Amino acid sequence: MSVNKLLTGLCVESIEQTIHLAEQRCKENGTRLTDKRKNILTLLLKSGKAQSAYELIESYKAELGTALSAMSVYRFLAFLEQEHLVHKLELANKYVACEHIGCEHGHAVAQFLICRECQKVKEISISQSIIAEIKRSVSESGFRLVNQHLEMHCVCDECSV
Repeated sequence: MSVNKLLTGLCVESIEQTIHLAEQRCKENGTRLTDKRKNILTLLLKSGKAQSAYELIESYKAELGTALSAMSVYRFLAFLEQEHLVHKLELANKYVACEHIGCEHGHAVAQFLICRECQKVKEISISQSIIAEIKRSVSESGFRLVNQHLEMHCVCDECSV
């Protein structure tokens, strides 16, 4: 799959450009995108799908020839999530690169469409009016919404053929 096809929907045109913008974001936040953190983010960007920490360990070893401990990968992912460079998909316990790393415009609440066949993930936005309606329904049901992002299991066009 070409890099341009992989990055369709992203606000930048290449993985290198995305990594550069991620480095800038970290610098602005007073943090640093180390080589290993950068490699994990790059693997997620290249894959175009959600991956578990253990899948990333395997990918890291296959791509870079170096073994990482699960604890290290979880620390790298926690950092990347804190910097809003990756999202954790709670239901699948997997991670996906944020599609809006380089965007200069604001975004609504993220919704993740996850293909149940190939695990490809597409990040889309939900309007604030829909989130307000969901919050109202949740509140009327006697609950408090603690995480606004939604995960929907779907089948992508490529897999539904």
